[in-house]
Amino acid sequence: MSETKKSSESSEPSSQNTDQSDTKKGGFNVFILLPLVIFMGLASLFLWQMANGADPNQIPSVLINKPAPQFDLPALDASFGIKRPDGGSMPGFKTADFIGKVSVVNVWASWCPTCRDEHPMLLNMTQDDRFELIGLAYKDEPANSARFLSNHGNPFDSVGMDISGRVGIDWGVYGAPETFIVDKTGTIRYKHIGALTPRSLAASFMPKLEEILAE
Repeated sequence: MSETKKSSESSEPSSQNTDQSDTKKGGFNVFILLPLVIFMGLASLFLWQMANGADPNQIPSVLINKPAPQFDLPALDASFGIKRPDGGSMPGFKTADFIGKVSVVNVWASWCPTCRDEHPMLLNMTQDDRFELIGLAYKDEPANSARFLSNHGNPFDSVGMDISGRVGIDWGVYGAPETFIVDKTGTIRYKHIGALTPRSLAASFMPKLEEILAE
């Protein structure tokens, strides 16, 4: 009896260990699949947006339909010789400058590769004098910003130097490039994440800009 009992007791831990091992294996398999499930979910959302004509670059912002944050950014120094498209001197800009006219605010930097890609789109906008095109130089050195504009052309009516990135944070900027539309009351109405392209301009950006200009 004693030997039988010992044999039975010694076999019980083995059964428990087997159960625990199987449980761990089952849990491990779930964690392997979890990233794939998340990826498939995000991919499905992206495809749904595209199928329904949604712009994946148009990310909701808490600042939409709210007044632009208060700021006063210094101009790109005149010694660099960068002029407005109309040949005038290049000013900085502040919140009060938005009042009375529609503004397009482009967040850019000389270190940003995609800013070079979208720059021709901005240069084309200089032909339209119904709005102000404003450049917010994000976390950039003035000399580098000036060199970029000298090499690629200046589309901006004014450029504000946000060297520390503090104003960009207040605007909820994720990184360069980003583009905002601000209406005549100084209210942010639209935000585009990433480089403007012919497709995004035609599909969403320009229709929204035309809507705001018509108000």
